[in-house]
Amino acid sequence: MTPLNHASPFEPPEPPSGAASLRLPKIRASTDTLASSISTLPYRASNASVSSLFASTSTPTGSRSVSPSGLGTPSRMSGSVFGGTPGEGTQLAAADRPEDPRNLILQAFVPHIAVHTSADTQELVKDKGFDGGLWELLRPFGERVQGKVTVRDSIGAGRSWEDFAVRFVQLGDGLEVAEGAPGSRKSGEEKVPISNGSKSIPASVAAQRARTGGDIAPIETLVDRHLTHAEEYPNMDGDDYLTFKDSHLRSPDVPSPFYTLYLRRLLSGIPLAPHETFSHPVACVIAISSRNASPIETLRKLYDESSYGEKRLPLWVNNEYLRYYVLVHDEERDDVTKSITLFEQMKRHFGLHCHLLRLRSTQCVASDDDSVELPRCEWLSASEEMAVIRARELEEDVEDPHPFIFESDTTAIRTFIREMVTQSIVPSMERCVATWNDQVASRRRGLSGRITNITKKWSVFGGSSRTSSNGSTSSGGSGNYDALQGFYRPDTPEAIMRKLADYAFMLRDWKLAQSTYDLLRSDFNNDNAWKYHAAANEMAAISTLMNAQSMSSKIRSETIDKWLEASQYSYITRCGASYGALRSVALVMELLRLRGGSATEDAANWGQRLLDLKVVGVVGDALIRERIAACYASKKGSGSGMWGARMRKSAWWSVRAADSWLTLGKPQQSKQRLDEAIAKYSSMANKDNISNFSGASDFIQSLQREVQLALYPESGIEGPGVEDLIDTSIEESQAFTSRPHRRSLMGAAPPIASLESAPLHGDLVEEGNGDGPKSDQFE
Repeated sequence: MTPLNHASPFEPPEPPSGAASLRLPKIRASTDTLASSISTLPYRASNASVSSLFASTSTPTGSRSVSPSGLGTPSRMSGSVFGGTPGEGTQLAAADRPEDPRNLILQAFVPHIAVHTSADTQELVKDKGFDGGLWELLRPFGERVQGKVTVRDSIGAGRSWEDFAVRFVQLGDGLEVAEGAPGSRKSGEEKVPISNGSKSIPASVAAQRARTGGDIAPIETLVDRHLTHAEEYPNMDGDDYLTFKDSHLRSPDVPSPFYTLYLRRLLSGIPLAPHETFSHPVACVIAISSRNASPIETLRKLYDESSYGEKRLPLWVNNEYLRYYVLVHDEERDDVTKSITLFEQMKRHFGLHCHLLRLRSTQCVASDDDSVELPRCEWLSASEEMAVIRARELEEDVEDPHPFIFESDTTAIRTFIREMVTQSIVPSMERCVATWNDQVASRRRGLSGRITNITKKWSVFGGSSRTSSNGSTSSGGSGNYDALQGFYRPDTPEAIMRKLADYAFMLRDWKLAQSTYDLLRSDFNNDNAWKYHAAANEMAAISTLMNAQSMSSKIRSETIDKWLEASQYSYITRCGASYGALRSVALVMELLRLRGGSATEDAANWGQRLLDLKVVGVVGDALIRERIAACYASKKGSGSGMWGARMRKSAWWSVRAADSWLTLGKPQQSKQRLDEAIAKYSSMANKDNISNFSGASDFIQSLQREVQLALYPESGIEGPGVEDLIDTSIEESQAFTSRPHRRSLMGAAPPIASLESAPLHGDLVEEGNGDGPKSDQFE
């Protein structure tokens, strides 16, 4: 048998004529219902209209456009797409590469601006072709504010950012659906009526649910749909990700576009929840149009609705957010002189937080002279994107129906957003941070605050208990936490400090955010506010890793590992919140990998812990295995022998990912992971390290044969059937271990864990050679 490491990544034979039109069969049946549910969804032949929705995952990472408008920007980053080497400085790279996890975090945790409009404004925007209203028109432009935005931190030092973003949402959007589990929302005003078979969910409620994230199942469904499209409709020019001609030049650290999509959708549509305030509005745009007969009265009515009426947000949302008043002028039907007069009147009544937005009311088409394509929204929730894909597949029109907008309207909207953000939103947030930090947080950091905290912590041993006004009993806590409703009221110190930490995080003041989250951890723990406690530990770890300061392994174990462990226990065991657990581990794993050195092994260990938690589906399981392989590959060895490298472990996890993809019926993905594993084994000094072990070698070769059979079913491979190959590979992989492998610190050994231990045998001697064991680069 030819040694496995002497062979190049296998190339299947040329497919026979007509094979390209065959539907790729699934060789192994999925153990999850996801694949079967996907196959029942309507799926039409690919056309220009549908294919444009899969553009983010159909091109190689680094070669596709990254700007919301679809226009590429030159990259200012070199090396890995996840950033430079550790110690380059404290300046994070600009968001030219959306795959960088730091940039994903910067663009995900941004200020949210609610939009509340009058009926005449809704009608004007609907005439332009936007049925959702003004927020739908503004949303894609808010994902990247034009020009530089200067933000001042807690010590008054200013810093300019070119990638600052805001998120426009409809007022009332984002309420998470009650889960019925510990830590879920229980107040009646938060619940959304659920269909009982006799009552249908209103279209507006269904649309609001679709725009809300926080659910893992739709993310798995969406990524699986992207994978299916990439497998069944490859680019014949070899320019897509799966058939990229220069795949051998791809860095092992570059994530697949499918994993990038998974992370992006995981961070999209962050639910409006009491335990974190990222989705709580920092401002509300109250808009009327020039068609309104009584503009001042209408503005006051809209304000009352958002403050006390039917649009009032739940009790745990601080209602004292900024109101920004907008007059939408119809350039084609109304007199601009009257609109300017009305605008001056608005400023006298409501202050300087006002803007005159001049738009054309007619609908723009592609054939118009000054038409430009509306920027594509990058931060749709998974359910919202799936709804768009389903609707597009049912349409008969093969042209892309993406809307167009007049260039003058584009300029007016960008100017409006920049003026609002730089002159109102950011200064207002900075004032809130300074006020809350001086009046609330500074007292907790002082000596009296520490004494108070110690008193609360040890008061439980005094035997005293307090009964709050709602009848709930607390012991050793502050008494501000409403255990029955499950939240702090917005005027309590704990809620104010949580909002302070979130504001500091959104303004990218990592040091202030981390110190405030650290203070809150003990408060939430004393009050038994477990979801608050989990979220505070999560963000304390993330904000610490976002800071570019170096960190030793001892500090990481005492801070990051401790916080993340507490977060996972509270999320999973106490609250049953799998979304929070997945988000925290996925982000921390990528941020640890960026730091290099021993932090990459910590990242891989947390990835294995994530698999053990069973919070991801079958698609997420395969993607996480890819990232674990990337974490081990990022560990660089030293010296000519590359001592300390983890290339063998990386290859083993690539093999596991290939096996998972083949089980899901994704042979193209499986082939790429197998090629990576073989290349990694071949890159070692001892190129025969895997061929000496018949079980491991036969298992990999059986995977190769199965992948070849899946890709080219008419190639006529002779030999045992696929089921025989699977059974034989399992038996052989169990037989070649001559001694127990090292037990993983992260949990029980996986089914094919013997692949990891195979190259580590110290007593195995090559046949016909009695000179002793060969060097195996044991790390």
